[in-house]
Amino acid sequence: MVVLSVPAEVTVILLDIEGTTTPIAFVKDILFPYIEKNVKEYLQTHWEEEECQQDVSLLRKQAEEDAHLDGAVPIPAASGSGVDDLQQMIQAVVDNVCWQMSLDRKTTALKQLQGHMWRTAFTAGLMKAEFFADVVPAVRKWREAGMKVYVYSSGSVEAQKLLFGHSTEGDILELVDGHFDTKIGRKVESESYRKIADSIGCSTNNILFLTDVTREASAAEEADVHVAVVVRPGNAGLTDDEKTYYSLITSFSELYLPSST
Repeated sequence: MVVLSVPAEVTVILLDIEGTTTPIAFVKDILFPYIEKNVKEYLQTHWEEEECQQDVSLLRKQAEEDAHLDGAVPIPAASGSGVDDLQQMIQAVVDNVCWQMSLDRKTTALKQLQGHMWRTAFTAGLMKAEFFADVVPAVRKWREAGMKVYVYSSGSVEAQKLLFGHSTEGDILELVDGHFDTKIGRKVESESYRKIADSIGCSTNNILFLTDVTREASAAEEADVHVAVVVRPGNAGLTDDEKTYYSLITSFSELYLPSST
């Protein structure tokens, strides 16, 4: 078995979700299709609620910023109160959401609505999050060794908490010390990792970031964060250069923590 020694100065492990702790297939085959299939019904059911209205106005604002993009879908402002008018507007939101998802966009507006929809599904017991078998035992071991464990994902903090709170392993939220999403910055920008370190109250070189995406790994490295690239079934392939350059692991059990004495 490959063993990757964790540098002695590391006190924090920062985890990506999709393709690192959770199979990409779960996200692509279960989470995302649920949104596309149910977004219209969700909007019709919850339209009058304040939370839903906040989601829609955030999406509308994003649509205005996206107006110059090819194929962008505008969301009209509410004009009349007619049923036809409402249905047109709901359809515009549905089309906008599906357009953003087809481009795999990570906008805060999209992630917020998705998070609220998943909350409805998870709390109703319609789905449970799947984690790779090595994840939970490894995280428990790290915490016993005195490590702090944080999550950084493009999915909203709320969506992250749903995954950890409603998993096939039960509620494992207590295993995570804190959550970060794109509100702190994009995962491909090194500044985001500096902000995370500030927020945790440690130095960037006290952090080991585990991700399957080399662009994120490279941004984290630029900020002086330690990085290991996680190779899982279904993840995008790596180039020969990437395989040579990055420390690779195929399971969290391959990380060796130096004894904390």
